[in-house]
Amino acid sequence: MTSTAGAKMSKRFFAVVAVLVTAMSVSSPATPAAAAADHTVTFVNHSGQTLWVGSTVNADQSVNFANLPTLADGQSATVTIPETSAPGHWRGKFFGRQGCTGTSGGDFHCLVGDCGAYADHCATGEQPASLAEFNFDTADGLAPWYDVSYVNAFSVPITIEPVNPAVPPGSTSCGTAGCPDDLLPYCPAEDRQYSPGGTLINCVNPNRDAPTSYSDAIKSHCPKAYAWSKQDTEPGNQTMYQCASCTGFTITFHR
Repeated sequence: MTSTAGAKMSKRFFAVVAVLVTAMSVSSPATPAAAAADHTVTFVNHSGQTLWVGSTVNADQSVNFANLPTLADGQSATVTIPETSAPGHWRGKFFGRQGCTGTSGGDFHCLVGDCGAYADHCATGEQPASLAEFNFDTADGLAPWYDVSYVNAFSVPITIEPVNPAVPPGSTSCGTAGCPDDLLPYCPAEDRQYSPGGTLINCVNPNRDAPTSYSDAIKSHCPKAYAWSKQDTEPGNQTMYQCASCTGFTITFHR
């Protein structure tokens, strides 16, 4: 992803959060947490292939990860979000890099989600891939916020589920974002990317900021994920989620 695209994503993501915070605060004011505690994120790989977990952060002083796992199919791993240390928040995204080869720190490279020459962390912005996005903010009584984004591309199915959520009666908070369905078969022919061996490995959005045949296909089969950047403005959309009381999240990469 270019730095311009990353900036657009950050503006879109946090503009939506600001709107939702305002709307939700009117109807049900948030009560301050008794004590802030770092959340965990557990990655579960059910994709049928090896994934190199990548992460990038927004340009707001969030500290990025330096030691992310490589997961064979069926494996899982957990990281702790550094949200209670300075600057008091963590805002960024996780994704599964696919088809990676080479030596970390040298000629390491991935066919999907490439983000630099290291196997355990990103040194550049990510190339188009499915994303799990988060806003962990200790100053926000409604946080964490989260969503699954296929705005740039669909590479693997992703779901995000809160761990140990405490959901108030009648609340719609703490829902599952994303869906476990493989959307590659629905990718328009002109948006498909193939591996050197001819396997369909990615579906790339030709215009993230406007409805397209890509976004129509993604949205119709997975309404609980972003298919284009302003989908959150559509009536009845199911793109953004929050869970003020949970111990963490599980990100599952599906087949």
